[in-house]
Amino acid sequence: MHSTDTAAFDNQRLAWFEATVNRLNPQRLQRLLADLIDVHSPTGAAGAASQFMAARLNELGMTTRYLPMSDISGNVLAERRGTGGGAAVMLYSPIDTHLEGNGEDDPWIGPPHFVDLKPQSKIVGDWVYGLGASNPKALVATLTEVAAALIEADVPLVGDLMLGFADGGMPVSISERGNAGMSNGVNHLLNRGGAADFAIIMKPWNFVYHEEPGIAWFKLRILGTYGYAGVPRGTPGFRSSIVPTAVVIPELESWLVDYAERNASGVVKPHGWIGGIRSGTPDKPAFPSAVTEIFFDARINPRTSPAAVKAQFAEFVSNFSSRHPEITLDWEMYGSAPGGTTDPENWIIQSARRGWEAVEGQPHPECPPLGGQTDGAALRRFGVPTARIGWPWPPTGSPEPIAEGLGGMGATYIPDLMPCARKIAFTLIDTLTRRRDELGLP
Repeated sequence: MHSTDTAAFDNQRLAWFEATVNRLNPQRLQRLLADLIDVHSPTGAAGAASQFMAARLNELGMTTRYLPMSDISGNVLAERRGTGGGAAVMLYSPIDTHLEGNGEDDPWIGPPHFVDLKPQSKIVGDWVYGLGASNPKALVATLTEVAAALIEADVPLVGDLMLGFADGGMPVSISERGNAGMSNGVNHLLNRGGAADFAIIMKPWNFVYHEEPGIAWFKLRILGTYGYAGVPRGTPGFRSSIVPTAVVIPELESWLVDYAERNASGVVKPHGWIGGIRSGTPDKPAFPSAVTEIFFDARINPRTSPAAVKAQFAEFVSNFSSRHPEITLDWEMYGSAPGGTTDPENWIIQSARRGWEAVEGQPHPECPPLGGQTDGAALRRFGVPTARIGWPWPPTGSPEPIAEGLGGMGATYIPDLMPCARKIAFTLIDTLTRRRDELGLP
């Protein structure tokens, strides 16, 4: 294994790196990003976007395959082979957006009129707006631009350059589209020829991460009886499922905060948030529901199993019930995916950090704790050592008003992406121009 102080980036590699950087074209990246935004790709329906990118990658001279998962969903896998004897490195990004981009999102996303929530692109100077403009579509466009520059610079590759873009990368489960989400696309891609020795996933935050959390989804049910607005309070046989929720939520919120502290490990701090509450229907307000559901997502550090998190939550419910015997609870874990980690001394992590340091001109700092889940966890679980490389996010100084909070992750300032592109180019040249034994590979 290697550290940031070894495996020198010699003068020849420096010349290849400079030639590649000189061919990075922010205007081309911006145009591709805008075009990709205009190909709507909600989770489970990103087939058209993957086909669009397959055509673009083919134009770069890469051998490209579209991998369908359904009539409307699919992935793209592209390859540029080296001379042989080197490593296969995959640049990876999901391609689906977390929102539908239509009335189905309302009113849950807040005011819907902001430009970053619309599945249509808008260019203002160096800015690009539209649903998914920063995440995930800026990732797809940036990785493609890096590949284009590397190919145009005619860097003599020993290893194989791969690009993989997959549907289903969002932490959602879309039942009407085959339960798409939760990394179903990258699993499909890896099972159908996406074999790589190393991977680089681009995601927000200007650091190199070697691990990412998993997810656990829970439903907590408060049980009562089916009621009627005309029944007086205290009537025997009637009890609300809704009112006790005001007692449950503060204690659950406190448990989630404590859970994150207790389960912090490595560079992961596994936060959790209550995602929603469901009870009754607006067209029957006279009949309070017998069940109120609270559903939430708790992240999982890579050294804790979903089963262990399940046991922790079971203990919380047991303790709560002993203190509140008047409240009847039921619960289930209805979704989970483990976290994933790569040895921080692995070649790809150390090479990515060398690239970060070369571009930033300073030592790589200690990474802030991470709670965001990506397909990088799945790549690592499949045995692919993976480096996560990012850029400063969220962007600042937008000339257009954008939605508060997470919004549509749809505002990107192109100059912010270019340092990340250079770091990835460095890592590719550092890795793809070496033989396997130099990389610690059999």
